[in-house]
Amino acid sequence: MAEKPQSLANHARIHPVFHLALVPVFFANIIIAVIVIARSPGFFTAWNLVMSVALLLLLLLARINPVKVQDRVIRLEERLRLANLLPDALRARISELSERQLIALRFASDKEIPALVHKTLTERLKPAEIKQAIAEWRADTWRV
Repeated sequence: MAEKPQSLANHARIHPVFHLALVPVFFANIIIAVIVIARSPGFFTAWNLVMSVALLLLLLLARINPVKVQDRVIRLEERLRLANLLPDALRARISELSERQLIALRFASDKEIPALVHKTLTERLKPAEIKQAIAEWRADTWRV
């Protein structure tokens, strides 16, 4: 079955195993650990709570760290893309774009990039504003 084309309305990604299974189970584990320690305080029940929190933190880091690396790759890709698509005057200002702005600009088509970068720099658009200004959406289906 073909997926709907990506757009502003549907570009955020939910990873079902992470968001709908693991996160709720790990939060439930902490709640259960708190209930157990309240009913039966002791070293081992306290240790169970400590480990429950540590496991949740580990789960979150396992998600956050690859996304951060991916953001760095996107930033590099977009700087290279902009260097090829922008006129000289704007090309000299690529370094003024923030990481979040570069990540948002990846959704803009090649033909609208020069005008959108100019608008982003002159009006200091936020990532959400950049995405809203995109007329022709360029899908990013590789996002983790």
